[in-house]
Amino acid sequence: MTSDCCFYMVLLIGTKAICDSLEDHVSGNGFRCPLGYFPCGNITKCLPQQLHCNGEDDCGNWADEDNCEDNNGWSLQFDKHTKEKYNKLKTLYAFQIKTLECLAGAVPAECTCQGLEIFCDAAKLRAVPSVSSNITIMSLQRNLLRKLSADIFKKHQDLKNLYLQNNKIRAVSERAFKGLYNLTKLYLSNNKITILKPGVFEDLHRLEWLIIENNRIHRISPLTFYGLKSLILLEMMNNSLSRLPDKPLCQFMPRLNWLDLEGNHIHHVRNVTFISCNTLTVLVMRQNKISSLNENSFSSLQMLDELDLSSNKIESLPAYIFKDLKELSQLNLSYNPIKKIQIDQFDFITKLKSLSLEGIEIANIQGRMFRPLRNLSHMCLKPRKRRTISVLVLIWIIGFAVAFIPLSNKEFFRNYYGTNGVCFPLHSEQSESSGSQIYSVVIFLGVNLAAFIIIVFSYGSMFYSVHQTAITATEIRNHIKKEMILAKRFFFIVFTDALCWIPIFILKLLSLLQVEIPGTITSWVVIFILPINSALNPLLYTLTTRPFKEMIHQVWHNYRQRRSKRGKGSQKTYGPSFIWVEMWPMHENTTKLTKPVLCTDSSDASVTTQSTRLNSYT
Repeated sequence: MTSDCCFYMVLLIGTKAICDSLEDHVSGNGFRCPLGYFPCGNITKCLPQQLHCNGEDDCGNWADEDNCEDNNGWSLQFDKHTKEKYNKLKTLYAFQIKTLECLAGAVPAECTCQGLEIFCDAAKLRAVPSVSSNITIMSLQRNLLRKLSADIFKKHQDLKNLYLQNNKIRAVSERAFKGLYNLTKLYLSNNKITILKPGVFEDLHRLEWLIIENNRIHRISPLTFYGLKSLILLEMMNNSLSRLPDKPLCQFMPRLNWLDLEGNHIHHVRNVTFISCNTLTVLVMRQNKISSLNENSFSSLQMLDELDLSSNKIESLPAYIFKDLKELSQLNLSYNPIKKIQIDQFDFITKLKSLSLEGIEIANIQGRMFRPLRNLSHMCLKPRKRRTISVLVLIWIIGFAVAFIPLSNKEFFRNYYGTNGVCFPLHSEQSESSGSQIYSVVIFLGVNLAAFIIIVFSYGSMFYSVHQTAITATEIRNHIKKEMILAKRFFFIVFTDALCWIPIFILKLLSLLQVEIPGTITSWVVIFILPINSALNPLLYTLTTRPFKEMIHQVWHNYRQRRSKRGKGSQKTYGPSFIWVEMWPMHENTTKLTKPVLCTDSSDASVTTQSTRLNSYT
């Protein structure tokens, strides 16, 4: 047994315990699925959680492959606010697709033209080219522009989209965008802009998207956005903002819907900052340096749908900070040094669908905290994919390094792998060097003993945490019975680890005492005892669990159903089908199997589709 066993066990059991703490899922028609199951869209059919997002149509209507990513919050709101605009532009867009010839007259040799659209991307331009005044789209991406002079676009009053990202722009005149009365999208990303002067966007009355990410802006004022009365989306990610304005930020942006301030250096959120952002539905402040929040920091955001405060330095949350966020559906508090959460912290956000608490050690976590969140469908306390892969790669690197060390110095270790029985140093040979003996003792006694102690401590801590939660959450019935089941599983996991580790410890200890150990004993230990842990873990973690049994039952049910349909030929069956759903955890005074749940024929079910995301960078 090596130290990586501990990592796998802690990761798996921790994830399982978190998943088990979620509330029951409820389908769109009000039908409730038991804990550990999810509904198949709009039909009254429940499947084990393991079948969600496995790439197969287990529901029969592909509903089990929906919502495989956390799409709550911003995407739905974004679709809602852009769908009407998109429909209005469909007719015009269709016309422009058919119009392949240039309608803008002469264009520079470095540029291309289609209809009234000019594209001068990656043309090494150092100045804005002179083109026809009637163009509607101008793209100057990936050029060498260093400044935007006054009135540079003034004659292009029909311009709707202006792309200036990936240049070297440092200075922007306060009159740079004068005359652009019809501009709807402005992209200034990936430049070197340090300041935006007040009134710089004064003429952009129809601007809806303003993207200024990856610049060096260190200060903004509400007057900077004077005139942007139609602005919906403002992205200022990865700038150098250290503070927010002392006056209402949305004073001149009454329609602002989406505000992204990720990756700045903001330390505080003032009560007055968002006081005029009445229409804001998405607020992203991820990866800043926010250390504290006031109780009324977000009190005016009554339409807010998504709030992202992850990767900051927030140590505590005011008791009623979310009290006015009645429409909030997605909340991300991940990777903050929060140690304690009020027991009624989430009582006011009953419409919450997604709650992310990754990287937070909550000492007082209780089931009572999440009781009001009846609409919750996504909840994370799990490592990110990149971090998980990094840990696994590190484990493999350490394992190879440990195995290679005896080969790195032949004078010190000599023939290390040649003087040990079956390549496992369970006993010492007379010809074995002192370095080999020390190394084998450290690995087979020190590392294994430390790993076993960590495993025992980890499982003991988890069981104690579950026990304390069950005592506090008095609404959970039969918690004593469930604790005993959990304790038995923990005991068998630790017991099999002990079966794997104790014989190795005893043999190595005897070898150090110069006790002669027959070679057959070593062979038996290596062939039969060492694999015990690896062989029994699949049984303990999967085959013995109730969700796995339900999955096997469901697979068998689906097989019989398909076989029955094939036996009836091509004739379609319109009668209802029945499945048995086992409740888990079981309630008091109930039998193992509940009454049959009526399910509609999966062939008649409508396919659930996700909302289409519009890419803001195309």
